[in-house]
Amino acid sequence: MDNNTIIIGTRGSQLALYQAYRVRDAIKDRHPHLNAEIKIIKTKGDKILDVALSKIGDKGLFTKELEVELINGNIDLAVHSLKDLPTRFPQGLALAGVLERGEFRDALVHQTGKKFGELDDTDVIATSSLRRRAQLLRQNPNLKIVDIRGNVNTRLQKMQDGHCTAMIMAAAGLQRLELGHLITEILEPETFIPAVSQGAIAMEARENDQSVLDVLKAITHQPTLHAVTAERTFLRMLEGGCQVPIGCFTQVTPDHFRIKGFIANLDATVVIQEERSGPPNQSIELASELAEYFISLGSVSILEDIRKQNK
Repeated sequence: MDNNTIIIGTRGSQLALYQAYRVRDAIKDRHPHLNAEIKIIKTKGDKILDVALSKIGDKGLFTKELEVELINGNIDLAVHSLKDLPTRFPQGLALAGVLERGEFRDALVHQTGKKFGELDDTDVIATSSLRRRAQLLRQNPNLKIVDIRGNVNTRLQKMQDGHCTAMIMAAAGLQRLELGHLITEILEPETFIPAVSQGAIAMEARENDQSVLDVLKAITHQPTLHAVTAERTFLRMLEGGCQVPIGCFTQVTPDHFRIKGFIANLDATVVIQEERSGPPNQSIELASELAEYFISLGSVSILEDIRKQNK
């Protein structure tokens, strides 16, 4: 951070820019003496749009190029959707904070207004997520599911052009782009478990850059950080990335913490789903205990089989 200017790296999609501007505004509100500038960086996930995400590989698919710029000192922090951020960071980088979490649930967008429970084999449902695909097939193994790539507006246009009749998307993304009116139904997490850390905006920085870390700590929403740290602990112990059928969500009150997880194979014929609850100050222990339970039931072999199939 030079001359009281902090450089924020981000992808260039409309949603990514929304998130970067949220961080910029939060910095300006809390630190009015600082200048905050946005730098747009293209990632591998932005450049390869004709291949399913699960077949490209998920090691920094939407983050690596941002991290290179961060390591090289060309930006001071990178803004991500936390659900895209791997649980293990490159040497010298760290999760430096999160903004207050938005809507964490998934949403159904349907051309004719069908609800989730009404989907049938006349529908074509688009999603790029193996987690969403597995939960759709768990609901109805006869559903027709197709892959879809592109930003939110591109996906919506593809649906209008006949690529599909419905899509499952992150509700937060639609709401942040002022497209919430297109949501047919927000899916309750008890029946459709969201991605780990979905709805959270993350800030990544160099772990030795104390001036930037102090700036970001001051705008971090601690209850959100508490929740997503537990969720990412669960994901890290399962050695899962963002392109495997793993879901998780937490509920935190001053007196109670609950974490519920989900993992399945690609056709949802094998599903593990369980939860743990207890005091909030034991959130990491409870997340770890839940992960260990999943491992004891064979989650590692499920993920190994999936990765073999996607090679």
